[in-house]
Amino acid sequence: MKVVIVGTNHAGIHAANTILDNTDDEVVMIDRNSNLSYLGCGTALWVGRQIDGYEGLFYTKREDFEAKGARILMETAVDSIDFDKKIVHAVTKDGQAIEESYDKLVLATGSKPIAPNLPGKDLEGIHFLKLFQEGQAVDQDMAREEVKTVAVLGAGYIGVEIAEAAARRGKKVILLDAMDTSLSNYYDPEFATLMDENLRAHGIQTQFGEMAQGYEGEGRVEALVTDKGRYEVDMVINAIGFGPNNDLGKDHLELFTNGAYLVNRRQQTSDPDVYAVGDCATVYSNALQDTAYIALASNAVRSGLVAGFNLAGQDVEHVGVQGSNGISIFEQKLVSTGYSVKSAARFGLDVDYVDFEDKQKYPFMPEDENAPVKIRIVFEKGSRRIVGAQLASTYDMSATIHMFSLAIQQKVTIDTLKLTDFFFLPHFNQAHNYITMAALQAK
Repeated sequence: MKVVIVGTNHAGIHAANTILDNTDDEVVMIDRNSNLSYLGCGTALWVGRQIDGYEGLFYTKREDFEAKGARILMETAVDSIDFDKKIVHAVTKDGQAIEESYDKLVLATGSKPIAPNLPGKDLEGIHFLKLFQEGQAVDQDMAREEVKTVAVLGAGYIGVEIAEAAARRGKKVILLDAMDTSLSNYYDPEFATLMDENLRAHGIQTQFGEMAQGYEGEGRVEALVTDKGRYEVDMVINAIGFGPNNDLGKDHLELFTNGAYLVNRRQQTSDPDVYAVGDCATVYSNALQDTAYIALASNAVRSGLVAGFNLAGQDVEHVGVQGSNGISIFEQKLVSTGYSVKSAARFGLDVDYVDFEDKQKYPFMPEDENAPVKIRIVFEKGSRRIVGAQLASTYDMSATIHMFSLAIQQKVTIDTLKLTDFFFLPHFNQAHNYITMAALQAK
């Protein structure tokens, strides 16, 4: 069998590896980029000089796949697909038109940045941040001495992270978002405002509840105009968000409400010979108990594995996802999984929640090893199953969210959690730990 994979991002990489490791099938990997397997989530780390360089952000290379027998076509753009004849049409960087037939096709085309059509959008100094080359452009522009003030549009994960990076580079940073807080898609205001306060404490100017309306400048951006003000800036980074890249299959494949390819639990699209993985495809949300769109690298990896195993002849169903995520900015850490109270209402879930806050360890433990942890557990009123959790601390409590992710997947109720066996030792935690104490608050 011949499998053609369009896209060598996280999802495409893991689909390819799984097929190559489990079959002797012919695998052809096509990507318009010049590199593969870039960890975009690490861009802010090297732009902010928290790591020495970007080299370690590439976790594999084309030679690894070629050694397993794959044929790789980099800097080759797929411009159309004949789904009836099963032929992929592409163009190389030299302008040569090529065709690749397939028995099975994997679309791993990822997502595209949301780019509002604002006046002045073509001025120099306005950047997006997804590809490695875009990270390089941001890094190089930020190195210019005349760049004193950087505006970041969008206070989601990428926006907050690159705002921190710019501040670490000594820039004045203005962070703007249409919502009332940062990270509003993942956290309730009681948690998001902790990050807002943290950003402001480190000199980042937050302008929330504002909509960008245009850019001003002669050749290069000099100002950002919103519905509430005008800000003089030397550089703009657009991090508003992303949407599924469905350009190749939108006229042939069934789509979700937001345009993502609608897939089953085996990553198959409405065309049984076409699979879709990663940010271009839907997922099954265990919290919602329904199809959803959650663009995360962790989800992309798992979808690639599921598609790969099924293409290798193993009947594997995706167990679903929770959308677990986390962020660490100037030592303030937030992690979440499932739905917040705010997002649950948006998706029609009738929920209640419990909050608790305590130190990670007993008060007699050294202060520099101890820190308060704030937790919220969200559960469905009728079934009482856990559908979300959020934690905040300067202590690394991130592993806790994996337990809540599994709890959502297994439909654990808030009442079961009340008496769940959690070990304690002063070196690690308290006997009356914050998870148990939070669950006990549930009426």
